[in-house]
Amino acid sequence: MILDVLENAQRYFTLHQGMPKAFEFLLRPDLHKLPMDRYEIDGDRLYAMISKGPGRKRADACLETHRKYLDIQLVLAGVDNMGWKRKSSCRQLVGGYELERDVQFFGDKPEAWLAVNEGAFVVFFPEDAHLPLISEGQIHKVVVKIAVKR
Repeated sequence: MILDVLENAQRYFTLHQGMPKAFEFLLRPDLHKLPMDRYEIDGDRLYAMISKGPGRKRADACLETHRKYLDIQLVLAGVDNMGWKRKSSCRQLVGGYELERDVQFFGDKPEAWLAVNEGAFVVFFPEDAHLPLISEGQIHKVVVKIAVKR
């Protein structure tokens, strides 16, 4: 897991071959104006989803993990209080792995909480269980999905 601000994006370009294109999208000057939708950057290998809506309560959400994608989650407005836990420490499965959505849920409690403010991003790798969209207010954010295997 990585927590940082967009000004430092270049530090992460070498982590994965999809990172430069992902951050190129996240650095678009019109990003705040784009409507809520899915934006293909490189087909299913690299795409972005823009969302805006009310946050959830901690008790109403579960940790999630992904097998096929890593996430870059950038907060455009509001504060997203994201939970985190090592996937290898998760024990409380909630349902089965959903192949189509590439998601597995866990009922475990996060080990850490991150207040991700406007302009900050978090990178979650497949080994990171995470619990996003926790807020008492509105959250406007972008999630870029990068396929782990090309």
